[in-house]
Amino acid sequence: MATTNDLKNGMVLNLDGQLWSVVWFQHHKPGKGGAVVRTKLKNVLSGKVVDKTFNADVKVDVATVDRRQMTYLYNDGQSYVFMDATTYDQLPVPPEVVGDAANFMLENQEVTVAMHEGTPLYVELPASVELTIEYTEPGLQGDRSTSGTKPARLETGYEIQVPLFITTGEKVKVDTRTGEYLGRV
Repeated sequence: MATTNDLKNGMVLNLDGQLWSVVWFQHHKPGKGGAVVRTKLKNVLSGKVVDKTFNADVKVDVATVDRRQMTYLYNDGQSYVFMDATTYDQLPVPPEVVGDAANFMLENQEVTVAMHEGTPLYVELPASVELTIEYTEPGLQGDRSTSGTKPARLETGYEIQVPLFITTGEKVKVDTRTGEYLGRV
């Protein structure tokens, strides 16, 4: 248990049986009345974001979330299999939990898996990853009906927009949060 004055970004709260991550918080003292803590909370499982206001010094239940470094091994068709780097235990994680991270994961890649009471909550990738372009059409400099980008398929099978000068086989840096091209490697 903690009070609302102890809130920090990234903390996970257990409110009404659901897990909520603190995205933003602000301690506010209006002209009259007691102090309040305004928060923006994100549901860990669904990703839904809500605004919630607590009175100051109210007790909230803090959930223990264990973030572990794991290695992505393979996809067996039903789930993604990760290996704990310290105990070498293998953990199958369903595709719903992995979510969009699957678009940027390669075998033997290090990721962070957040767990609560033995249940995987979400998979966290680094902010950017380096991937190889598996296929893209050759770009012509004079062909500018768009803003100078073309579709390209990454080695994971995910498709992104890249500049016209990128060719098949090049390594590029991709933002894992937005799926945007960041540059050549």
